[in-house]
Parts: sequence; C-alpha cells; structure tokens
Amino acid sequence: MGNGMTKVLPGLYLGNFIDAKDPDQLGRNKITHIISIHESPQPLLQDITYLRIPVADTPEVPIKKHFKECINFIHCCRLNGGNCLVHCFAGISRSTTIVTAYVMTVTGLGWRDVLEAIKATRPIANPNPGFRQQLEEFGWGSSRKLRRQLEERFGESP
Repeated sequence: MGNGMTKVLPGLYLGNFIDAKDPDQLGRNKITHIISIHESPQPLLQDITYLRIPVADTPEVPIKKHFKECINFIHCCRLNGGNCLVHCFAGISRSTTIVTAYVMTVTGLGWRDVLEAIKATRPIANPNPGFRQQLEEFGWGSSRKLRRQLEERFGESP
C-alpha cells in the first residue's frame, strides 16, 4: 500500500490513507482539499480543507447518500483552482466509488466507462459489488440531475 496518489482529472486525485498524510506527495501535487472516507476520518494537516465521510467498506453501506456532498466539495475545489485528493484506507473501493460518481456527473459517462478509465491509471481501483450497484442506480438519473444543478450554479465543468 502506498503506491502514490493517481491523477484522475486536472484537480482530482485518488489515493489511500498513506498518501493523505505524506507531505511530499501533498505538496508536489498541490493538494488543497481532502475527502477522507473510512471508519474514523480525522483531519491531519493544517492548510488543507477536509471533508470527512465515516463509511465502512461493506456492500450494504449506503455510500450514495454522500455523493452530492462529495461531488459539490470536489467541484468547488476544482473551480477555485484547488486540487482535491479523495482517499479511503487502501484507495481501492470507497474513494474510487466517490471519484467515479463525480466523473459520471461532470462528463455524463456511465459508471462502467468511468471505472475503466480510472483503472487504466490505477489498476487496483475496484468498488465493492454494493457500491457498483449504487453507482449504477446513480447513473439512472441522479447524476444527470446533479450535473444540471452544477451547470446552473457554476457553468460548464472544468
């Protein structure tokens, strides 16, 4: 664990808990915002804006209830020229799920296409089956609705 964070889009990175506390990586990638998604997320560093999402990596957890808050956090960060790291414990399931939901929303792509693109640069990315189901459900309309809301509020996505 600790292979380094992966750049998914300009201003959006995916990683694990080691990446989230590595001052060299955070500085090199100019990380200004962090979403921590695990059982007991805590802010670790000053000068970083945190969003803490206490979620276990089990299929029955309703992670999609956090999609809108996380998507807004990432989007505002990127629009203001910041760089956001989304991490969970291993950088495999929870964080990948949140990043996939964000990319679906801003691009209009389906979850399978987004996940394959993420896996091209981060092969370990692999949401658990329950999270995959929630991404599929999110793609049935919620992602498009949220995309329209973001466009009305902020204009075109970066």
